[in-house]
Amino acid sequence: MPLQDLMPKVLPRFVTFLLPEERTGIRILLPNAAALEGFQVKEALLRRHFRSGLRCASFLAGTLLSGALAFAQSQAASSPGQPIPGTQGVSPFAGSTPTAAVPGVLPLSLQNAIERGLKQNLGALLSNSDIKAARGQRWQELSALLPQATMDPYISDSKVNLAEFGFTSLPGVNVPAAVGSFSYFDARLNVSQSLFDWKLINNARASKQSLKAAEYSYKDARDLVVLAVGYTYLQGIADEARIATAQAQVNTAKALYDQAEDQVKAGTSPSIDALRAKVELQTRQQQLIQAKNNFAIQKLTIGRVIGLAPGQEFELTDKSPYKAFEGMGVEDAVKRAQASRADYQAALADMHAAEFGRRAAVAGYFPSLSFNADYGTAGSHPSTSTSVFDVRGTLSIPIFQGNSVHAAILQADARLEESRERLDNLRAQIDADARTALLNIQSAAEQVEVARSNIDLAEETLRQSEDRFRAGVTDTVEVVQSQEAVASAHEQYISSLYNYNFAKISLARALGMAEEGVKDFFKGN
Repeated sequence: MPLQDLMPKVLPRFVTFLLPEERTGIRILLPNAAALEGFQVKEALLRRHFRSGLRCASFLAGTLLSGALAFAQSQAASSPGQPIPGTQGVSPFAGSTPTAAVPGVLPLSLQNAIERGLKQNLGALLSNSDIKAARGQRWQELSALLPQATMDPYISDSKVNLAEFGFTSLPGVNVPAAVGSFSYFDARLNVSQSLFDWKLINNARASKQSLKAAEYSYKDARDLVVLAVGYTYLQGIADEARIATAQAQVNTAKALYDQAEDQVKAGTSPSIDALRAKVELQTRQQQLIQAKNNFAIQKLTIGRVIGLAPGQEFELTDKSPYKAFEGMGVEDAVKRAQASRADYQAALADMHAAEFGRRAAVAGYFPSLSFNADYGTAGSHPSTSTSVFDVRGTLSIPIFQGNSVHAAILQADARLEESRERLDNLRAQIDADARTALLNIQSAAEQVEVARSNIDLAEETLRQSEDRFRAGVTDTVEVVQSQEAVASAHEQYISSLYNYNFAKISLARALGMAEEGVKDFFKGN
C-alpha cells in the first residue's frame, strides 16, 4: 500500500514519533504523509516499525541528534512525569518525595530548584539506597573472611527405646524395652576462621568494587538530577515567556480589530477587513489560552521533579537571560569529561568487580584451609562437668564438582565481557556527549543573535504595515501577515534562548560536573 494511503488509516490527523526508549521526550507532529516524505522515510521501514508496535522512530535519531534541544521548538503541552532528556526516558528522575507545604507563594530560583531536587528527587534517593545495599553486600562478603565465634550450650535428659535401634532380643540376655533416663551437658565457645580461601578473597574484592560503583552511580545520579531540574525549569521559563508574547500579540490584534471596525463603520474599508482582523484576534486569544495551560502543567512537572508539596504555589524568579559562553576546546572538554564523569568511573568499577568475580569463579578449583576450635565444659550434669576442648585444621581439596566451577567461569566470562563492552561504549558516548553539547551551544548562540535581529525587523515591518493600513494604502491581509511574522520571531527567540541555556546545562552534565557547572554557567541568575 502506498505511504499516502497507509498513514490516514493508521492515524487520521497526526503521526507522533518518539525517539528511542523515549530518552529525550521529544515529540514530532507530522500533519500528513507528504510531510513524512520530506524526511525521506522509506515505506518498508515505516511499516516494520508499525507492525512491531514500537512507538519510537529510531530512523529519525540521526536527523534529531540535538535531542532535547528541539523540544523547545514545539508548543505541545508538557505533562507531569514526562521523559527527561539524558535520564533514560520516563524514570525515577521525573518523580520525587514531596516535602511539607510552604504558606504563600514560594519564590523559586534555578539554584534553589536544583538544591531541592538533589534532596528530594526520587532518582537520587533510590541511588543512595543502592549504596546502602552495596555496603551491606560488602559486609556480607567480608564476614566470610572474618573470625566467627558462637556459643550454643545445651543440657539434655534422654530416655532411649532400644527397639527403635533394632535391639529387641539377644540370646541369653534380657533386653529392656528402654534405657534411661540419662543426661548430657555441654557448654563451649566455638571459633572458626578461614585461613586461606581464594574464592572468598576475590568475592570480597569484587564487593568492594561494587560498592565503589554504587557510590559513583550516586554521584552520576546527582548530575542527572541537575539535568532533569534544569530541563524542567528552563522549559517553564520558556512557557512563561510565551505567555507574555501571546498576550502582546492579543493586544496588537485587538488594536487592529478596533481600528478595522472603526474604518468599516466610517465606510473607508470593506467589512472583510474587520472579519479578518477578528479571526486574527481570536486566533491569538486561543494561543494565549494554550500558553497559560502549558505553563500551568509545566509548573506541575517542576514541582514533581524537585519534591514540592502537591498544590504548592510558586513563581520562577530566574528569567533565563542570555550570557555569552566562554569558549572551551573540544579536546579539552573530552579529556575533562573522561576524567570526571561519574558514570564512567562506575562502569570502570563494575568491570573491576567482574574481573574479581571471574577470579573467584576460577578459585573453585583451588584448595582452601580453615581453622576450627572450641573450648568449654561438658559432662552428664553441670555439677559434674569438666573442661573440654577441640582444635582442628581442615584442608578442603575439590576433586570433582560436576562441572559447577566450569559453569561459574562461563557466567563470569560473560559478565566480564559485557562490562568491558559497556565501558567501551560509554567512553565513546562521553566523547559524543561533550562534542554534541559544544556544537549545540555554538549553534544556539548564533540562533539567539539571528532571532534578536528577526524580532527587530518583524516589529518594524508590523509598524509600517499598520501605518499603511491607517492611511488606507493596504488592507488587513498585510497587517495580519506582519503580526504572524512578529509572533514567529518571538517564538524563535524564546526557543533559541531555551536551547542555548539548556545546552550549557547539558555540557555541564557531559563534563561530569553538573552541580558546579550550573553555578558557573549561570552566575548572577
